[in-house]
Amino acid sequence: HPIDHRRKVVDGVSLNVRRGEIVGIAGLMGAGRTELAMSVFGRSYGRWTGGRVRLDGREIRTRTVPEAIGHGIAYVTEDRKQLGLNLGDDISRNISLSALGKVARRGWVDRHEEARSAESFRRSMNIKAPSVFAETGKLSGGNQQKVVLSKWIFAEPEVLILDEPTRGIDIGAKAEIYTVIAELAAQGKAVLVISSELPELLGLCDRIYTMAEGRITGEANRAEATQESLMRLMTMSAAYPDKQV
Repeated sequence: HPIDHRRKVVDGVSLNVRRGEIVGIAGLMGAGRTELAMSVFGRSYGRWTGGRVRLDGREIRTRTVPEAIGHGIAYVTEDRKQLGLNLGDDISRNISLSALGKVARRGWVDRHEEARSAESFRRSMNIKAPSVFAETGKLSGGNQQKVVLSKWIFAEPEVLILDEPTRGIDIGAKAEIYTVIAELAAQGKAVLVISSELPELLGLCDRIYTMAEGRITGEANRAEATQESLMRLMTMSAAYPDKQV
């Protein structure tokens, strides 16, 4: 069902992600996973009614997207074509967009420095393109997603929220992206992964929260979680825990 933007779809949600940990959020369509992520990332969804974000135990202000980025929060949207990339621009410009100040001199973007930084990501992320000046819209879905990830890694975040990070890409690119996510956690980043694929979450995450009807309905460690147990929690009525959605 389409989401009704007039009502509060996320309510009473509380979760935590530790440094070096990959935490998943599982839920059916309309459960409020993306709405939760966008609320944390600069209150960019709906109408903000309340809530607090803490980083390293200190409450931070994330009223806008620039504020969220400034505090080290990154959000990889599930819609890379519409919201994650400028498809008509080249790889280099797309990667620098989240942190233009790192490649700017006296208010002007240094294209040489921008290209140099992008080239390092083209190699490390194995972005299959002839150069960083290739048009992003002509890349495969997997390589486009690598550009999106590169954009946010370039901003040097402490917390990464990845919304359906492997949707619509081939199995080879998926494996490469899983490796990147694991490396980010190994570097001490806190990673939150939203995915509709339960095997993906079970194979990738240390802990998994489940959501239904805008609320958290359960939490499970990797060792105890199964597809069946997660599905039961995902279909649990938030208002009536003894009933299914």
